[in-house]
Amino acid sequence: MRTAFAKGQGRIQILLKHMLPNALLPLVTVAGINLGMLLGGTVVTETVFSWPGVGRLIVQSVSQRDFPVIIAGVFLISLVFVVINLIVDILYGFLDPRVRLA
Repeated sequence: MRTAFAKGQGRIQILLKHMLPNALLPLVTVAGINLGMLLGGTVVTETVFSWPGVGRLIVQSVSQRDFPVIIAGVFLISLVFVVINLIVDILYGFLDPRVRLA
């Protein structure tokens, strides 16, 4: 960044070209992890506040021993979690060209 500034590039151009791509990788990682935690937290939130949803359905199914519904709910939550991680990995490839080579 010092070299780019010494060459005469503006602050905005340095921010967008040099700093932003390097700063986005940890941001994308943390966002993906937080989305996964939010997804897992829906079970607790929907149960505590009595909101209808997949989380509350899973809790009710556990108390009623309805195993097919439990399996379907856990499968749905895990599928969404895997899709979120896949999107994060694809974003890595767009943000950092070195990741595409691995």
